[in-house]
Amino acid sequence: MKPIYFKEHNVVFAKDQKEYLQLPAHKDEDGVVTSCWRFSFIERLKVLLVGRVYLSQMTFNKPLQPQLPSVSLGD
Repeated sequence: MKPIYFKEHNVVFAKDQKEYLQLPAHKDEDGVVTSCWRFSFIERLKVLLVGRVYLSQMTFNKPLQPQLPSVSLGD
């Protein structure tokens, strides 16, 4: 999976941090950050067959923030 730019993005996290992928996202006034990710063809097949996606987060030993994965039909 790779984060992708989308029409509503208004911020790019890690823009100048070479050790991380850039993360285009939409950040609203309440601090809710939404990003969009695209699966490769092989990843799509794996999800279709297995029905699972793993989510790893780097917390740097800080409290875990709430997450809400979702699925959309696209633009």
